[in-house]
Amino acid sequence: MSTSDLESAADVARPLDAGPHAALRAKFPLLESCVYLNSNSTGAVPRDVEHVLARYWETLRTWRDDVWQGWLEGLGRYADSVATLIGAPPGSVVTDANLSTLLARVASCFDYRPPRDRVVTTDLEFPTVPFVWNAFRRYGARLDVVGTGGPRFDEDALERHIDERTLLVCVPHASFSSGATLDLARLVRRAHDVGALVVVDAFQTVGVVPLDVAALGVDVVLGGSHKWLCGVGTAFLYVRPDLVGDLEPAATGWQAGDRAMTFQPSTGWAAGAQRFAGGTPYPLTSLASQVGLDLLAGVGMPAIRAHSLACTQRIIDRAEAAGIPVVSPTEPHRRGGVVCLDVPDGEAVKRRLAERNLVCSWRGYLRVGPHVYNTLEEIDEFMDALESERRGGDDR
Repeated sequence: MSTSDLESAADVARPLDAGPHAALRAKFPLLESCVYLNSNSTGAVPRDVEHVLARYWETLRTWRDDVWQGWLEGLGRYADSVATLIGAPPGSVVTDANLSTLLARVASCFDYRPPRDRVVTTDLEFPTVPFVWNAFRRYGARLDVVGTGGPRFDEDALERHIDERTLLVCVPHASFSSGATLDLARLVRRAHDVGALVVVDAFQTVGVVPLDVAALGVDVVLGGSHKWLCGVGTAFLYVRPDLVGDLEPAATGWQAGDRAMTFQPSTGWAAGAQRFAGGTPYPLTSLASQVGLDLLAGVGMPAIRAHSLACTQRIIDRAEAAGIPVVSPTEPHRRGGVVCLDVPDGEAVKRRLAERNLVCSWRGYLRVGPHVYNTLEEIDEFMDALESERRGGDDR
């Protein structure tokens, strides 16, 4: 999918057909107990993950070392399934416990020698990213955090800060605090024009906003399973295949070697993104996360995005009609999967809504994150309750 195709797809808002949608919803038991609009924080997990957990316990109960062959195949399958989702070739994605671990591994590939020693990011990034880069100041990295002055990205300012001194541009695809998306194609062009690489944190978008890494030409992408991918506890790293051979992580482990499974000392790096692996992997989270990823693949990203836009548009329309300030961009192509609302005493409101089994999150604003399994009727039920809370909860 080209970048122009991505932009066109972003403007389409259409709920899923009722029949298939009902069948999909039935696969998520969490939906039986609440209106769950918190997928931007933690996504619902499919029922069939229970079978994965049961098989895993049975494996532990009847332990034999040869189970590792199947586990490693499962790890590889999950990584390649993520690659397919983001338009990447097989072998270009590796998984680990969390994004922080993988980002630090990428950061350890560079020398940070002046004059090209700067890492440009934005103040709309999740706190883990500047925290990791600040830790690399001891190795010469110079972090340049570009201010925004508001909930949207200041893309003009970002471009101005990217110059011949820039080694890396590390930005989110969407802001966790406002839902605003970034024009990645624009930033990639600017960075590559001056010889810098682009690292994208896609945790807030992958699984709800289409992402084609090949069409964008982005160098590195990180994300994880436990939000929009309907998984649990695993993160992923994509590295552009023709860049892999130039990168040698100092933070590493035996699984990154070319002879890892021979149990002999490795003499070089494993092929592809596997060179960014660490030590002995933990397979359960990838095996469990495969279930949700397969469900999303069955729906398809264009349909997921269209359904998401229909849901977020309903939130925006209801909020504007009720006089609730919308913090997130209202233009379809500029928002991700979450709508942030500026609600007085919002954290307390969030707690009271949860008492009514209406689940969202609070990060400075009320964050409402519907996903492919939610309905417009659930959106209306939530917004009715939110309006009631603003009136003092007198019509509960």
